[in-house]
Amino acid sequence: MSDTNETTVTTGFQRVLERLADVVIHIAVLALLGLVVVQGWQVFARYVINDSPSWTEPVTLLLLSTAMSLGAAAGVYTNRHFGFFLLADYINPAIKRVIDALVPLIIAVIGGFIAWWGWVLWLDGLHIKTAGANLPQSVNYLPLSIGGALMAVFALNRMAQALQAGAGSAGTAEGDR
Repeated sequence: MSDTNETTVTTGFQRVLERLADVVIHIAVLALLGLVVVQGWQVFARYVINDSPSWTEPVTLLLLSTAMSLGAAAGVYTNRHFGFFLLADYINPAIKRVIDALVPLIIAVIGGFIAWWGWVLWLDGLHIKTAGANLPQSVNYLPLSIGGALMAVFALNRMAQALQAGAGSAGTAEGDR
């Protein structure tokens, strides 16, 4: 009975993370589309109507920061981040299980640092206005902080999955003997 409850909780949590990752990807895509629109307007306004708007640069930086940060978090969720995947094919399976649990832990720590210091930097510049737009100077650090927190959550989920897979394969290896 407890196995069924744990499976239900795990799959429910996995579904929540999957939906969260889908939302994150959609927001990153919208930020990229917004980036194209804002830059398109900047070029049109500058070269066609000869009246370059001042708000486009800060908005572009915000959209770029959002797309980058949330895209990186989604890459952690989908396991499409930087890695030495060819090397993993030639490693002893026991060492590979340790690495499969260690790598997400390192990503989670890095995501935690990004989240914390992005938050600190965001709060530090709230009172300073951006030139050209009515936004705080530090607004670009908010998506960085959110993306770092999501990286940490997604990486910890990956680590839990790796540990469960390692425990399952270790149990079947002992059971086969």
